[in-house]
Amino acid sequence: MSIIAGQGDAARSLALLWGEGEAGSGRAAPGPKPALSVTAVVAAAVEVADEGGVAALSMRAVAERLGRSSMALYTYVPGKAELVDLMYDRAHAELPGAYPLDDGWRAAATAWAADLRALYLRHPWLLQVSYARPVLGPCEQRVMEALAGVLFATGLPASTLRAAAASLFDLVRGGARTRAEARLAAAATGVADTEWWAERAARLGEVAPDFAERFPLSVRLSAGDAETGGAASWEERMDATHAAGLALLLDGVEAAAEGRPGGVSPR
Repeated sequence: MSIIAGQGDAARSLALLWGEGEAGSGRAAPGPKPALSVTAVVAAAVEVADEGGVAALSMRAVAERLGRSSMALYTYVPGKAELVDLMYDRAHAELPGAYPLDDGWRAAATAWAADLRALYLRHPWLLQVSYARPVLGPCEQRVMEALAGVLFATGLPASTLRAAAASLFDLVRGGARTRAEARLAAAATGVADTEWWAERAARLGEVAPDFAERFPLSVRLSAGDAETGGAASWEERMDATHAAGLALLLDGVEAAAEGRPGGVSPR
């Protein structure tokens, strides 16, 4: 299930995210140097979530990783809700703040999508945090700023690019979620995807021998797998599908840019 971000105290969360005190900018509060830091607490929490997902995350689990008591953490982070916001934002610090346009906006957009997808797959718990309500932190915002810098190079108006940006986020996040869930399914069940599909396909042929006649267009769509390069594994097919979907979306942006006065080509 998804966790809704931004459920903690707004004043405390935003102060920590944007660096009032020690958290976001590294400015230390006056007085003796603390035994821990917000940065250390957040880093430990990310490690816990990387290993066990959001379900494994608790103030106690983070405290144990740091060799401290749960109560010691509340000096730095008010609670789990604020901690999730900090973790989510801090993970996005791994992404570049801008992309060069030397090879055109389309190449830059493709690189942005690849980096964001890789981030989600390194930290799949990020996909368990709903972005219906953003955490409004600086690192998360840098990701949007980087994409905006790429898309505005098309010459399209902000009203069009807002839809393009939202669609790109949805495409990357949705594809990464399916990819991450496929890994989880194989690990949780002990059955590889290829084995699962082979067994189900054989059984389906037995119980629905007229499947192709009943659902001819679905079968026709499935035949498109052979056109994605003949990828052997299920994950490779998902990667190929993601690349093809991204190309289609960028084709649409490109067509809109080339059809508008002031629009520019992707190169």
